[in-house]
Amino acid sequence: MPTLAEAAPPLAPPEPVKPPRKRGRFTPYWLLLPGILWLVVFFALPLVYQASTSVQTGSLEQGYKVTWHFATYWHALAEYWPQFVRSVLYAAAATVLCLLLGYPLAYLIAFRAGRWRNLIMILVIAPFFTSFLIRTLAWKTILADNGPVVHALNTLHVLDVTGWLGWTAGDRVLATPLAVVCGLTYNFLPFMILPLYSSLERIDGRLHEAAGDLYARPWTTFRKVTFPLSLPGVVSGTLLTFIPAAGDYVNAELLGSTDTRMIGNVIQTQFLRVLDYPTAAALSFILMAAILAMVTLYIRRAGTEDLV
Repeated sequence: MPTLAEAAPPLAPPEPVKPPRKRGRFTPYWLLLPGILWLVVFFALPLVYQASTSVQTGSLEQGYKVTWHFATYWHALAEYWPQFVRSVLYAAAATVLCLLLGYPLAYLIAFRAGRWRNLIMILVIAPFFTSFLIRTLAWKTILADNGPVVHALNTLHVLDVTGWLGWTAGDRVLATPLAVVCGLTYNFLPFMILPLYSSLERIDGRLHEAAGDLYARPWTTFRKVTFPLSLPGVVSGTLLTFIPAAGDYVNAELLGSTDTRMIGNVIQTQFLRVLDYPTAAALSFILMAAILAMVTLYIRRAGTEDLV
């Protein structure tokens, strides 16, 4: 028998094998690089340049210098606050109208369209096939003083009500707030319908059947099941409508008058006609900050961050 001293030494534990280095683990970052560079070059850098422009003083002939003149923000807001308020009111009115018009249509496409779904979707996005400018100019013909729309509104005495509210002037619709809101509603309605349809289409139809089995009426089913589940689409659609509508200037320029100028018209004038670049840049940043604050508050009050 071998003695204890003659026993073989215990084997050393094997060295841990390092896992092979995964190839291509940086591939997702390389794929993100073009998008990041695009955002930096065409968004971040112009934003920084505009921020520096807003605190400059000088003139186009003498040149502008960064003097950290923050009083430009206060002067711009004090002088053009009516246009800010008007832009928010017009954008809010257009957003509400888009929601009232878009939700039933999105509901129809999602649950009742059947084989006509694709055709209706094509009709919804058909305005995108033409220029934004052409679509807006078409409303000048639709709302012409001697046109059928104004004649029908006069016959129904609708213009009497809108005139009392201050949205029209006499028997005219063009060059009034109503014309601007109509143009905003038409141009941004697809941005409301598409998110609503996407959100409604995700709803499981068995939930409606379960509500019916529990003796829920159609209105109760809509109020308790359909609408709460479609809130992500409502939030997305309202944001996609309100944000561009608040900064729009084409509709107010072509369908409105000097009394319906929005803040986008003021910024355009300051940049291209008056050539007061610091004021224009300051107005742009005030508009951006105001919209950001309103959007943040709206999302928190909506109680959903599951945006479509």
